Amino acid sequence: MNVIDFRLIVDQFWFVFSGIPYTLGVALTSFLTGLVLGFFISRARMSKSSLLSALVRFYISVMRGVPMIVVLFVLYFGLPFYGVELPALLCSYLAFSLVSAAYISEIFRASMQAVDQGQWEAARALGLKNWTIVRKIILPQAIRIAIPPLGNVVLDMIKSTSLMAMITVQDIFQKAKIVGGRELDYMSMYVLVAFIYWLLCYGFEILQARLEKKLRIYS
Repeated sequence: MNVIDFRLIVDQFWFVFSGIPYTLGVALTSFLTGLVLGFFISRARMSKSSLLSALVRFYISVMRGVPMIVVLFVLYFGLPFYGVELPALLCSYLAFSLVSAAYISEIFRASMQAVDQGQWEAARALGLKNWTIVRKIILPQAIRIAIPPLGNVVLDMIKSTSLMAMITVQDIFQKAKIVGGRELDYMSMYVLVAFIYWLLCYGFEILQARLEKKLRIYS
């Protein structure tokens, strides 16, 4: 008996691959949402208000310290006990957005603080407002610094979307589980889904490398 059934892998490839819209859709939309939220969270984290900064630090600590599967379960299985029932796909989007925002906020904070402080002082000496300084001077430079860690966040989110199968979202991992259960051959399906995840992540690694190279040219 073969450990891996390559014929089954070939036959079921497109069925499993049909879950890609859910996998990439949730990963990318959540990442984009996390970018926006993360930027404003990072600004709040650097706020002069000790109360606001403390609240944001608590949020970041919780989102980085609680496993993603727990966040998904709280939204999908926990909220119905309080009369709030959300679709599995929406719960996935919210969970990945909230968690990624915490990580991205720290990336933005570290990247902006890495920009020479003399540029802040020079811009303030010219009478520029704080938001203008951040938007036109600091952020363009910080983005170049942030690209590698942001790329890691994207790759981690693509892989972590496999957890959506635990709340019935029909992503590629859930599709692979369906075939594995039907054919009593989980190993072949796990090999297939591992290959698809690797292929997706490898494609994004290439895009990240090209983006970093382009930013170096214009820097």
